[in-house]
Amino acid sequence: MYRLGAGKRRMKPQSEPENRRLKREILHRIQQRGRITFREFMNLCLYHPLYGYYCSNKEKIGKRGDYYTSPCVHPIFGGMIAKQIHQMWVLMGKKSHFRIVEFGSGKGLLCHDILCYLQEEKPDFFGSVSYQLVETSPFFRREGENLLSGNGFGEKVQWVIPQELESENLRVQGCILSNELIDSFPVHLVTLRDGHLREIYVTSEDGGFREELGELSSNELEGYFEKLGIVLDEGLRAEVNLMALEWMEMVDRILTKGFVITIDYGHEAEILYSPFRRDGTLLCYHRHTWHENPYERIGLQDMTSHVNFTSLMNKGEEMSLRRTGLTTQYRFLINLGFLEEAQRVLGEDQTSLEGIRNRLAMKTLILPDGGMGDVFKVLVQHKGIDDPQLDGLREMGTF
Repeated sequence: MYRLGAGKRRMKPQSEPENRRLKREILHRIQQRGRITFREFMNLCLYHPLYGYYCSNKEKIGKRGDYYTSPCVHPIFGGMIAKQIHQMWVLMGKKSHFRIVEFGSGKGLLCHDILCYLQEEKPDFFGSVSYQLVETSPFFRREGENLLSGNGFGEKVQWVIPQELESENLRVQGCILSNELIDSFPVHLVTLRDGHLREIYVTSEDGGFREELGELSSNELEGYFEKLGIVLDEGLRAEVNLMALEWMEMVDRILTKGFVITIDYGHEAEILYSPFRRDGTLLCYHRHTWHENPYERIGLQDMTSHVNFTSLMNKGEEMSLRRTGLTTQYRFLINLGFLEEAQRVLGEDQTSLEGIRNRLAMKTLILPDGGMGDVFKVLVQHKGIDDPQLDGLREMGTF
């Protein structure tokens, strides 16, 4: 997940609290079974059902948390996504029942802003929409239920966990949406040593953790780079997000016709695994600052890695998800009328303190040169629709 403001400052090592019960459990697992893959370590740190970061009651998003996301910045973000989904509905023949499934819905902010926009601006579409939120965190779900029921959307939305999607054999005609989901999937760590791909494992040492190299835990890791046509430089450290490919398989299973919108920060493979990224992209976030040590603040910090959009597109093509387009968040929002909508939202309120705050918040969403506008990418894929042309994916200037 992208972090704003102070999030771009490297945090100096310091003594911080940690979830000691989680740390003890991970160390005990290593002592009982031997070293574990970094993917397993990261999964325990983030998603342990009792002590994991995302399963705790710790505030995570916003000023009192560890990071901001685009829906936290300004509701106009959700409004523009709603506008694009409305066009998808039109292209699909204005179906009487259009389902939106949002994975990693967090506190429900994006859902709230999408439904608010549709209710006000596209009431005919609003009446056809049902919205399912897929969220593993009990904390986020409680927060989201309060937000959405308090705004009268309780009957319009349904909260589910990923396991329920599979067990109920859900089939979707509509749009599957995620915003800053895939970057938080647990990843394998690998490096090239003496011309051979090696995996980085986590083991114990003096009551803490250390890394050691070993053979690959899965043949998929070697095949991952072969499919990309990528050969890592000697000594380069890289993340492999096999869970992202597993997620794409599930998306393909449940989507019978419609679109997939994936919004996240990352790059295509050639850039992501280029020589200048010798240390990879894994980062940890705590109180709006970032650092590179995943072995401290166990259970109390977020961990993320950049998304490989080439693998997502290739995996889709292997199945039945065709590439509609890949663009930056800046281009996507501008193409959908972001500037005009921003002007409408501001109205005459250009100089008051609230107006200035609004303008700065909206500007943050489209900042280029390392800002949210170009760090975030928007990937759209389609299924069962012939060559759809979406406004958000137009070339700039083709209006």
